[in-house]
Amino acid sequence: MAMRRIAIAFAAAIVAAWPMATLHAQSTLTIATVNNGDMVVMQRLSARFEQQHPAIRLRWVVLEENVLRQRVTTDIATRAGQFDIMTIGNYEVPIWARQGWLSALENLPAEYDVNDILAPVRAGISHENKLYALPFYAESAMTYYRTDLLQRAGVTMPAEPTYAQIREIAEKVTDKANQVYGLCLRGKPGWGENMGFLTPLVTAFGGQWFDAQWRPRIDTPQWRSAIGWYTDAMRQFGPPGATSNGFNENLALMAGGRCGIWIDATVAAGLLFDPKQSQVADRIGFAPMPTGEFTGGPTWLWSWNLAIPATSRQQDAARTFITWATSKEYVRMVAQENGWVAVPPGTRQSTYDSQEYQQAAPFAGFVQRAIMSANPNAQTREPRPYTGAQFVAIPEYQGIGTQVGQTIASTLTGAPVEQALRSAQSATDRAMRQAGYPK
Repeated sequence: MAMRRIAIAFAAAIVAAWPMATLHAQSTLTIATVNNGDMVVMQRLSARFEQQHPAIRLRWVVLEENVLRQRVTTDIATRAGQFDIMTIGNYEVPIWARQGWLSALENLPAEYDVNDILAPVRAGISHENKLYALPFYAESAMTYYRTDLLQRAGVTMPAEPTYAQIREIAEKVTDKANQVYGLCLRGKPGWGENMGFLTPLVTAFGGQWFDAQWRPRIDTPQWRSAIGWYTDAMRQFGPPGATSNGFNENLALMAGGRCGIWIDATVAAGLLFDPKQSQVADRIGFAPMPTGEFTGGPTWLWSWNLAIPATSRQQDAARTFITWATSKEYVRMVAQENGWVAVPPGTRQSTYDSQEYQQAAPFAGFVQRAIMSANPNAQTREPRPYTGAQFVAIPEYQGIGTQVGQTIASTLTGAPVEQALRSAQSATDRAMRQAGYPK
């Protein structure tokens, strides 16, 4: 009888637990993310999260950068609700928060230590003093170069290079016969691809997107000088097929020993200095992003962040995951798995305070200073009505920037710069008038 009572009690416990077990099995988070190296690491390490949280399963949708932006924008604007977590930038976060499309992230656990997040990064993903995303990594921009190639050519990278000096050095280190290209820059069209580099370039040449009355200022001498420099340098010293090269493609070229100079995001430093991922880890030097005739303007600040759409029906589970993936503990986990040089950079003061990180990453202090001093709200040479350094912080820019990026990409394959800028000016003027500017 005793055994029978035990068996009945055991069976009753299983029955009682069964509905909850069924519910847990259905707690699957769909996560949209970009195919950058740090996010690929996050996807791989997330198996440990599932072990720690057996009630939550993760479904990954990993996309190329331009495709990700299109998919998540369409999903959230139409309230389709396909994703529980989205990887978005500090361009989208404030704009989408104002629309009520994102869930505010208040009352985070004390151990998460919100104040450990670097202040400029935190400000970029806040709206009305509330966080609406958590940063996975953050970046400014810098110049990477091959120390051995410059030494062989008898040239030295200046402590604060100008674009004119970059061109001179690129010419001297180019060796196309051996597939070594003096200068690698983004050519893939997109508001966050080629325009992410070209917008700061135009600023350095004294230009801007719009004047104080929101009139496009693309077909101007400043844009012609900037895009002329870019097109000429890329045609002469850049790799073939540059219109297919975004951040990831140029990273692969640089890490594979095919580039003399690469100007791009600081996040690449951890990858280029990692001998597991870079063939030239011991031959990489770095310097600030080049300057032009105008200095002191807005400076590059970007972050990739994990946000929860308001349409998600699994808010608590999604919040649990994004706090895990952006925590101090996650940084330490990556360090244990891949080494300190490979941890997600740019987000936490504790990372830069770590002696292990300082020893493993010679660029750590440089990158921290670049992020802490970044000012995307500074003025261009002439007054402007918008903010942003490598983007224009208005909803319409996503479409405008992509269209202009496609037009300018054509200059790398032979289209005249003047013709491309006239076309870009006309298209942007039309788009702004249709959007009701000036407002």
